[in-house]
Amino acid sequence: MGIKDDAVEVRAQGWRTLAALHGLIETELERSLQAEAQLSVVEYTVLDALSRQDGWHMRMQQLARATALSPSATTRLVNRLEERGLLTRILCDDDRRGIYTELTTSGVALLEQARPVHDGTLERALAEAHKTPELAPLVDALPRLHAAV
Repeated sequence: MGIKDDAVEVRAQGWRTLAALHGLIETELERSLQAEAQLSVVEYTVLDALSRQDGWHMRMQQLARATALSPSATTRLVNRLEERGLLTRILCDDDRRGIYTELTTSGVALLEQARPVHDGTLERALAEAHKTPELAPLVDALPRLHAAV
């Protein structure tokens, strides 16, 4: 294997490690959020993203980027959450084609119930991942990544 091949393999191994950590965390979050708040991870992500916006609303394309979903998958997700009364859509005043998605009072209440479940599960999953030698350096790097952004 040449030097270039070695570099590719190192990056590929790093990616596999990151994917393993992500999978471990997402599995635990999914289980806990479903059991305690009847939310999927991506539904929680939508509510959380909206709560962090001034006015608690976002355009649909912003929401798609925040959730890493396609526009059509985002629309289906928003439809489900709207049917549950957790968010609503509002036409943009200055652009009739623009649609905002906004948290409802029920959405805020469910998010407040779900946030401690999410945060506690995340903390436990990271602590568990830290026990795995291959994952520990990545878990250790997370606070530095946040500080760099």
